[in-house]
Amino acid sequence: MINLVEHKQEKEAEKHKDKKKQKKDPKDVKIEELTELVKRVQAEFENFKKREEKDRKQFVEYSNAELISNLLPVLDSVQAAENTEEAKKLIQPIKTQLTQVLEKYGLKEIEALGKKFNPELHDCLMQENDSEKENNIVLEELQKGYTLKDKVLRHARVKINRKKTEEKQPFLEKKVATQTKGLSAQQNQDFVSEQKKGEEK
Repeated sequence: MINLVEHKQEKEAEKHKDKKKQKKDPKDVKIEELTELVKRVQAEFENFKKREEKDRKQFVEYSNAELISNLLPVLDSVQAAENTEEAKKLIQPIKTQLTQVLEKYGLKEIEALGKKFNPELHDCLMQENDSEKENNIVLEELQKGYTLKDKVLRHARVKINRKKTEEKQPFLEKKVATQTKGLSAQQNQDFVSEQKKGEEK
């Protein structure tokens, strides 16, 4: 009998707990809402910090872009001055030092000569027909191009190979040229007229 009473009391206690769970205290609800709000704000703040850090790095990386761009003509002049062996010996140390400084800040030369023309990296100024070379291959580098931290600072100016394609004769003209070989001018004209009439039909 006692066991039955205890069992009944336990069931009533469980029902009471279930009711409490179903009906939350308004204070607990408010606390949960505020907790979720704090979590969202924290997540947004972390994303903001990441974006700021990324923007700061990009600013530092590209802050010298204008200065380096203005130094490229100086580098061009140094390279152009290497026209003799004697001049090359004098200028080579200066060129090496200047190049090393610029490379330290992320400057990189664009490969062009012998490469397939790429409009994202190369600027075509001239074309030449070389039947022995592949079409759209860079034949000559007219001015060196450079990238800065994987962004193009100056396109390489180049001359590319552009093969001439033979113009195809229309089918009728080929046929007439073959079949009228050896005929007189009047006979040729008559033959062409007949062929054209046949094509129109």
